[in-house]
Amino acid sequence: MYRIAVVFVLGSIVGLAVGPPAQRLQPLGDLFVRLLEMIIIPIIIFTLLMAARELSPANLGKIGGQVVLLYFATTAIAIALGLGVSNLIEPGSSVTLTSGSVNTQQAPPLGEQLFSIVPSNPISAMAEGNILAIIFFTLVFGLGMTMVRAEAEPDSSVRNGIDTLFETAEAGAEVMFKVVWGIMEYGVIGVFALMASLFGEIGLEALRAYALLAFSLALAIGLQISIVYLLVIIRGLVGASPLAFLRGIKEAMVTALSIRSSSGTLPVSMSNADENLRVDDGVYSFSLPLGATINMDGTAMYLGIVAVFAANIAGVSLTLGQQFSILATALLASIGTAGVPSASLVMMTAVLTQVGLPLEVIAMIAGIDPLLDRLRTMNNVVGDLAVSTVVGKWNDALDLTSGVWVDDPGEGGSVPSETPTD
Repeated sequence: MYRIAVVFVLGSIVGLAVGPPAQRLQPLGDLFVRLLEMIIIPIIIFTLLMAARELSPANLGKIGGQVVLLYFATTAIAIALGLGVSNLIEPGSSVTLTSGSVNTQQAPPLGEQLFSIVPSNPISAMAEGNILAIIFFTLVFGLGMTMVRAEAEPDSSVRNGIDTLFETAEAGAEVMFKVVWGIMEYGVIGVFALMASLFGEIGLEALRAYALLAFSLALAIGLQISIVYLLVIIRGLVGASPLAFLRGIKEAMVTALSIRSSSGTLPVSMSNADENLRVDDGVYSFSLPLGATINMDGTAMYLGIVAVFAANIAGVSLTLGQQFSILATALLASIGTAGVPSASLVMMTAVLTQVGLPLEVIAMIAGIDPLLDRLRTMNNVVGDLAVSTVVGKWNDALDLTSGVWVDDPGEGGSVPSETPTD
């Protein structure tokens, strides 16, 4: 990713220096886009099956149900915020992309879109690239596997067969991540070619588009954290101090910003939940690992913003129905987004394909993705801890008389805090 960031800059400089002749490099970039298209369906299927395994009936009790519903609710709000902010700021409106293919059509009525999520033929949906239908069928199939496994006798052929299928999905996901690694290796060439072609065609005006894209994401994340997590969840539902909550999770936030991985930040998040926020381990031991798998608020928000960005540079307007389709696709696709650096670049292909927008946009923003990914990961981690805190409060598994909560003068805490020692 850092080499891609370097060639992002070098390609931009070459495009500005050479001008229109730099567009001859376009075929090298087009190959990168085709490689991304190639992996859309298999990576969706494998990663969603892995996510479905985490949602087994044994885990989905009262606490599990609350956690999952809150994760879905906050993710939906994040996507809506991203779409709203990007519609207001209109990143990419100053740029016109002529090389990418646009296949957007008049969106069908909302009821028809909801109905079409259920595929009449899953195989046809895969052949046609109907991403929402593929996601729906894969999740239903995966949840069905977990239910049958829970009911099957130990060591029975059915249970062993399902375990084999899950292990196959896990192996397939690992294989696809290795394929993604190879594609991103070639991406060093592809991104250079696409950026040289873009800046050779458009010039410095492209810089304004990138600045507005970054600003849109930063503003949407700021609104998500301050309003949804701090005011609504921590102040409204928990009745605690938002500042105390921020102090309690600062190590997790800094770690997420540093390593750009929700999964990698998980040990720090669990430590903050236990020692600082005083959430019972019966809650966070389930909510935080699950959140690192399916709760990708920042990623889902970014997918919506990029879709609007892609529509603007392609010179098309997204209808309300198409934006609903983006919301639904981003919500479901985020469930299978791996908690590793820049995994959203892969899931972007699903969202853009669903509404027929040019995949060249993915290569265009790959160079600045490491910076934006840090913000998205931090948002994801804050969301995981906020949901864990409110679920702990609802189930009497949160101790507001110790930890960071008593250190805040605004809450009138009188119990002296005890700093836990290792």
